[in-house]
Amino acid sequence: MKIPLKSAAELEAMRTSCRMTAEVLRQVADAVQAGVTTGELDALARRLIEGMKAKPSFLGYRGYPAAICISVNDEVIHGIPGRRTILPGDVVSLDVGVYYNGFHGDAATTVMVGVTDPDTIRLVETTKRALAAAVAAARPGGRLSDVSHAVETTAKEAGCSVVKEFVGHGVGRHLHEDPQVPNYGAPGRGPLLMPGMTLAIEPMVNLGRPEVVVLDDKWTVVTRDGKPSAHFEHTVAVLEERMEVLTLA
Repeated sequence: MKIPLKSAAELEAMRTSCRMTAEVLRQVADAVQAGVTTGELDALARRLIEGMKAKPSFLGYRGYPAAICISVNDEVIHGIPGRRTILPGDVVSLDVGVYYNGFHGDAATTVMVGVTDPDTIRLVETTKRALAAAVAAARPGGRLSDVSHAVETTAKEAGCSVVKEFVGHGVGRHLHEDPQVPNYGAPGRGPLLMPGMTLAIEPMVNLGRPEVVVLDDKWTVVTRDGKPSAHFEHTVAVLEERMEVLTLA
């Protein structure tokens, strides 16, 4: 497995695409409310990205038909925006990719719309903590599975489960690069985290069991038991003595 390492100039270019990604994600997340359709949110994202003279990373990728992914409630990832109306109590996961000047940024967040159920709130807050723990574990000289282990440990301690069929990934000139970044596993294994590595770390955490299925649209991934799921993601860069989160708003 050959892992692309970015030069200083490439990292600077990625900073730009990732800042764009973070800004689009922030504005779309702010627009999530009851009564809005997922298609309207997708249209907003597309306008924002094209207004930046950039391109949506996901549009047309392996045939994906929308600018961003919007997954609601039991939808884990890759939900296709459309006519669905956001309702009070919904959990809405947004996944945004921006391609600019030869590089991709990739980030995700989960928004609660008037959610009062304590278990659902626990799920979303746990997933957010899992991302923070994973980012903190992405230290130069560490091992890739340290990141994976941080996600799994955080989720299990809160009584949640992690999705195993889908994983994080390297990102840069291509939307998906080596290495894969699972959300589970023992620490101290896998490739060394080396300066110049850029990773999309993305915990996908379920309130119930970890098993998922793909719907007939060949994209939307849902929990098998129908319980809600949450998704958070940052693109990070491993530097000489620290890591840097590239997709901070």
